[in-house]
Amino acid sequence: MANTNSENPYVGRKFQELVQKILKERYNTYFEQEAAIPIGNPPKAHKFDLANNDRTIVAECKCYTWTDSGNVPSAKLMGLDEAVFYFGFLPAGTQKILCMKKAAFGEKKETLAEYYVRVHGHLLGDVYVFEISDEGDIKVIRN
Repeated sequence: MANTNSENPYVGRKFQELVQKILKERYNTYFEQEAAIPIGNPPKAHKFDLANNDRTIVAECKCYTWTDSGNVPSAKLMGLDEAVFYFGFLPAGTQKILCMKKAAFGEKKETLAEYYVRVHGHLLGDVYVFEISDEGDIKVIRN
């Protein structure tokens, strides 16, 4: 059963905390939540979900699922595209990671992250997509 809308902030925050722990272990560095980084011209602070202290690794965390009937959540994919757009303003050499919660549906062969990379991969550039299970397993998906 899907979460009610009132549960979404809690579910998203828990996923962000899981990703923070996983990235800390993977990169052996602390990751700040809601890290404000200036982007654009003139620069304006934009809060990214996670960033290490020197801002060389920046991550966005998305806890999206298929719709209840197994359809593509089109509006949510626009949210992923927006995250990728903001990554594009980070300095060259910044490692950009889009972390998506693993979302499977019934007999579908693709997870939502795999679908996103297949259909929107042309937008990703140098952005990594990490698909993260509830158990904390990471599948790195590249475009």
